[in-house]
Amino acid sequence: MDPCPFVRLIVESLALKLPQATRPAGSGVHPSTTPCFCKIRVKNFPSQIALLPLCSSGGDQSPDSTGSSAGFHLDSAMLRRLSGKPLALRVSVYTGRMGRTCGVSSGKLLGRVHVMILFDGAESRPNVFQNGWMKLGNEPSKPSARLHLVVRSEPDPRFVFQFGGEPECSPVVFQIQGTIRQPVFSCKFSADRNSRSRSLPSDFNSNNNRGWMRSFSTERERPGRERKGWMIMIHDLSGSPVAAASMITPFVPSPGSDRVSRSNPGAWLILRPHGNSVSSWKAWGRLEAWRERGSIDGLGYKFELVTDNGPTSGIPIAESTMNIKKGGQFCIDSRIMRDSAMSSWLPLRGFVMGSTVEGEGKVSKPLVQVGVQHVTCMADAALFVALSAAIDLSMDACRLFSHKLRKELCHDEQDSFL
Repeated sequence: MDPCPFVRLIVESLALKLPQATRPAGSGVHPSTTPCFCKIRVKNFPSQIALLPLCSSGGDQSPDSTGSSAGFHLDSAMLRRLSGKPLALRVSVYTGRMGRTCGVSSGKLLGRVHVMILFDGAESRPNVFQNGWMKLGNEPSKPSARLHLVVRSEPDPRFVFQFGGEPECSPVVFQIQGTIRQPVFSCKFSADRNSRSRSLPSDFNSNNNRGWMRSFSTERERPGRERKGWMIMIHDLSGSPVAAASMITPFVPSPGSDRVSRSNPGAWLILRPHGNSVSSWKAWGRLEAWRERGSIDGLGYKFELVTDNGPTSGIPIAESTMNIKKGGQFCIDSRIMRDSAMSSWLPLRGFVMGSTVEGEGKVSKPLVQVGVQHVTCMADAALFVALSAAIDLSMDACRLFSHKLRKELCHDEQDSFL
């Protein structure tokens, strides 16, 4: 099982130094009162925004404090297109607050810097393209602000998998290596509305498994509409189960509405085999999902690793929202979360996984990327495949209850459409 080459472009150690002339005691830019930020742009990537702390150290010393970092991922196809060609990274620095007021950008442009990047050989070795201070102004005789930044790349190889169809249609999962697609897993989806603990192997409901199933489940016995009993099993090529995603908490509408709310989310357990018996399973992770209310509806989610200390001691490693209509990317990446309150708890480092999720009502064949450092065997990869299936199916589970689901997702045909 060979990985695909990926490269991560990192922009970090961001700080701003303002000339004395732009620091009047009265109005204007002043380090103690005026926020500064920058927009980082790379062609064919969405721009990213980072706050800029102001530096007071003299000379060319490294800044005493730096802002958040930005990262861009380049896959093998993009690396081939860029072979021998420079890529321009542009950083625009602004004073004032981020965002727009009455349709007009709130920030005032202070200046820009450009860094040219060549990715030749970047798949196999780290590179540093810029490390230090850069002048923002174009007039050498005038004092101008200076921006400190480090621009570097590092190899970030990943295993790439893709579902051959929608998860609820029990597809084959392929590993992708360039133009080669090789089947590595098969899926079996089931939807049993009458099952409490799902259709795992026959003796899964033994005493060994019941305890933690009750601990993790917040099974709600409510009259009326609910979506429950969904499960997807991942099998290796020999037919042995290697991972599963089981809907442990039903997705039900909050009182007086037709949507799953954040205060009452549905939940999945991501399971791995435990021991020598095919019916012995252990919880690896727990995924909660709900439908965010707003001008644009979003699929909210939170994923945590399950520990041996019980259901209340899970370690959250991903929490975000994606657009219900457009879909998005489910991602676990410690660098993205390093500025969040979760960062100090993360047991995983670097890029962990990413999975595509199509918008509501669209055909979805999730593309899954997994960092090589997090896979020691095929069973490890299967866990991430099961997790990607769960987040994809959550888009359907969080569909407004005034809308019908497709027949594959329903045990009761009157709740479905063809």
